[in-house]
Amino acid sequence: MGLSRRDWLRNTGAGLAAAWTAAAWGVDMPKVTRPRATSGDTAVEPVWDERLVMTVGPKEADLVGTTDRVLQAAVDYVVRLGGGTVKILPGEYRLRNAVRIQSGVRLLGSGVDSVLIKEASVETTLAADSDWFDQELTLENPDGFRVGDGVVLITKNPNNGGRDVAKRTLIARSGNRFKLDKAPRMNYWKEMKPTVSTLFPMITAEETADFAIEDLVLDGNRANNANLDGNYAGCIWLQDCSRVRIHGVTARNYNGDGISWQICHDVSVEDCHSHDNAGLGLHPGSGSQRPVMRNNRLERNSIGLFFCWGTKYGLAEKNMIADNMDCGVSIGHRDDENIVRDNEIARSGKNGLLFRPERGEGYTAKGNLVENNRIVDSGPEDGVAVDIQGVTAGNTLARNEIRDTRGPAKRVGIRIGAETGGNTLQDNTVEGFATAVEDLRQG
Repeated sequence: MGLSRRDWLRNTGAGLAAAWTAAAWGVDMPKVTRPRATSGDTAVEPVWDERLVMTVGPKEADLVGTTDRVLQAAVDYVVRLGGGTVKILPGEYRLRNAVRIQSGVRLLGSGVDSVLIKEASVETTLAADSDWFDQELTLENPDGFRVGDGVVLITKNPNNGGRDVAKRTLIARSGNRFKLDKAPRMNYWKEMKPTVSTLFPMITAEETADFAIEDLVLDGNRANNANLDGNYAGCIWLQDCSRVRIHGVTARNYNGDGISWQICHDVSVEDCHSHDNAGLGLHPGSGSQRPVMRNNRLERNSIGLFFCWGTKYGLAEKNMIADNMDCGVSIGHRDDENIVRDNEIARSGKNGLLFRPERGEGYTAKGNLVENNRIVDSGPEDGVAVDIQGVTAGNTLARNEIRDTRGPAKRVGIRIGAETGGNTLQDNTVEGFATAVEDLRQG
């Protein structure tokens, strides 16, 4: 079940801001006993019994339609009136661009009956150069591109050889010339073979806080879309956001990540099902602080749960992480002080749990607690259930059940790398392997 209307209002916007205002000042402030709405005061406000609810659907709704345009119109209208709920009625909705969430909005579906599907992608090259300050593109083949489409521009950087990526919207057209919503701020020159594709995250937000995405199905139509990785897109993709609730969402079939958030803090992902995505099931991205990932099912992705760079103080608890092609859980670059507890990690393609080697001393994960997990049937015949690589040190693995039910073959329960530092292994059950614990430091 999702939050009630009163719970949602209490836990978003002013309600959340008020919780930390006095602490931020570092003084014992008088308690606000009679809150009133005061012009400009975003920290203290009454908990209103009702805010605006806008319905969207194929019929008998406030806004009738089944496209990203009608969904975005409802979000924008609710924002203009100070926040509230966009209720997506049962139906199938086709997206040619991302639905962009704003602060104070609750995007609420009707469970499995509200299905958002990404339209098939098309791709072309540029017929003319576009400099970093230009706000238009000339497409070699404009077939399949429309005004209003979300697009991604990808090119090789002419100076350093790296990849430059920009996400934009097509807002005007004359023949094969399209105006962008804003300039790319990078050079897209024909000699570097740039491409333009109708790729975008299905639901997105940037530099936004206090919002929720709940009870709906997002289908990335993977078979008919090119790949765009989780640094730029996913069924849900967030950048520089805070205090976010994602609940009861199915994120499936995206040619990239299921749910990805980058430099986002206090993100809660609960009771979601992220499956059959080409990339990562859940991707708490670089610099994200205090993520909570609980009671999710992460199935048949490349990696189930990927802690990116500098993800700290997070909790991954009671998730079912099964049949992922690479790792069940991957943790590495300065991912510190996280708790991975009471998860089922089953039938991973390579490792159930991987501590990545990263660049060496000072870069690996430390201070993490991995406890009471059940890690079963990891990898091929020479698979490793728990692989601690590089100079990783300072982590605790306690009371985990690490088993293989398929016969020992050449499988290893826990492998400790040759350069690995001190980690605590305490009261773990390791059964069914050719080697229970392989410590490469000893040989």
